[in-house]
Amino acid sequence: MTRPPSDIPAAGVGEVDGQEEALTPAARPPHAAGLSPAVELRGITKRFPGTLANDAVDLTVRRGEIHALMGENGAGKSTLMSVLYGMERPDAGSIRVDGTEVSFGSPSAAMAAGLGMVHQSFKLFDSLTVAENVVYRAEPRRFGLLDRAAARRRVRELGAEHGLVVDPDARVGDLPVGLRQRVEILKLLHRGARTLILDEPTAVLTPAEADALFVVLRSLTARGRTVILVTHKLREVLEGSDNVTVLRDGRVVARLRTADTSGAGIAAAMTGREVELDRVHPPGTPGDVVLDVEGLSTAGVHDVGLSVRAGEIVGIAGVAGNGQSELVETLAGLRPVSAGRVGLRGEDITHASATERRAKGLAYVPEDRHAVGTAPAASVADNLAMGHHRTSLSSRHGLLPPSAVRSHARDLVERFGIKASTPDVPASALSGGNLQKLLIGRELAHGAPLLLVEQPTRGVDIGAIQAIHDELVAYRDAGHAVLLVSAELSEIRGLADRILVMYEGRVTASYDRSDADEATLGLAMAGGAPDTSAANDTPAPDGD
Repeated sequence: MTRPPSDIPAAGVGEVDGQEEALTPAARPPHAAGLSPAVELRGITKRFPGTLANDAVDLTVRRGEIHALMGENGAGKSTLMSVLYGMERPDAGSIRVDGTEVSFGSPSAAMAAGLGMVHQSFKLFDSLTVAENVVYRAEPRRFGLLDRAAARRRVRELGAEHGLVVDPDARVGDLPVGLRQRVEILKLLHRGARTLILDEPTAVLTPAEADALFVVLRSLTARGRTVILVTHKLREVLEGSDNVTVLRDGRVVARLRTADTSGAGIAAAMTGREVELDRVHPPGTPGDVVLDVEGLSTAGVHDVGLSVRAGEIVGIAGVAGNGQSELVETLAGLRPVSAGRVGLRGEDITHASATERRAKGLAYVPEDRHAVGTAPAASVADNLAMGHHRTSLSSRHGLLPPSAVRSHARDLVERFGIKASTPDVPASALSGGNLQKLLIGRELAHGAPLLLVEQPTRGVDIGAIQAIHDELVAYRDAGHAVLLVSAELSEIRGLADRILVMYEGRVTASYDRSDADEATLGLAMAGGAPDTSAANDTPAPDGD
């Protein structure tokens, strides 16, 4: 991703609560000579019970720029964008869009004013097709009715133009998370918003796809559109944005011109401490085979063989939609096996239920933390108790003692840094990153011999990413086996002892970590593995 030189010079000194921001010499508010603000937020304050989410936040985004909004989970980024987009009413402060003061009572009003937002939690209709979702409320019509042919054509055109190809006739509920994200982006592009708010838009994209998306965003800003990018990915901020605003604990702590800062500087602003970036962990010491899979086939997966040993992390890389999710769901017992065998510690579990697999030593962190991994309406404490209710938390009479549930929750909240006002609040009240910490913490606490984990740090801030990586490595070093699926190549390369690549439902390449550079993996993910005939990672006898 190559960022052209910004025409936005830095000037002035950033201020926080009336004090000069001395975090870094680059901490200056953006000024664009000759360019008027597209969005201005002044003194935005938003409170929730027990939480001050935004504390007198000022934000100026100039027309024609890509402006990154960064901060740790719970820093107030999503709340601020929800206020801008009419999803929340501010308790204090004002909003201007294209120089006009506005007060949005709904997202529809914000859209009418030229704003468009892709949310981290998708806003799609699972029962409708891709085309129907993309054109919803902006439908092409023929004789007063929805012109379905035109809608499908529009999706194909946008997909081809922006490298976001999705079958327009596919039912959204049948799509993996990565393709649903593409539908959200296509929906925004279809509406042609003047100011685009993107919340973690590249969370499920490969580096090449992210590069292609930023080419699109740059072409849009070159024509006068504006992009507000909410992300945790330093690479895309450094290479794709013009300016950065950093929030911490609901306040602005830094305003940075991207060309004058660094990843370490942004990370320090976000966390208040130095953070080691792109760390590669030492390799593990593999022992006996824990998971062995032979000739596994199911819907979207074809003849897959792999093994994972105790004391080993095996990573699976691949472009979203190439069978990774279907494979892991099958291993977890959520999909039936069409052919092949699955063994866990030498025992055949091919046709065992998800409950039986958990009892035999399998823990699972799913890709979709909302619909599969947690019960959003239940409390944080109850979510953390799930799976433990039959073992460590269960009384002799099969009841869950409330004191034990609360104590268990307090321990995990502290250990994994889950930001929740109390363990009694519903899980739906947590930010996406804190919900992910809840899910990771709950599954690691089982101490199961095998952990299946998909996208462990999606939507998680820099400091928490480091903590989760440390926990996964410690889990491996304690003698457990980990099968890791991630869209982040840096994560795969930093954690995995061996790396498999999936393409069109098959394992097409297998690499030792020392041979898996980003270019090699990227080529294999695109179907260019040098030898796909012998790529399956077939189980070897114990002791090899």
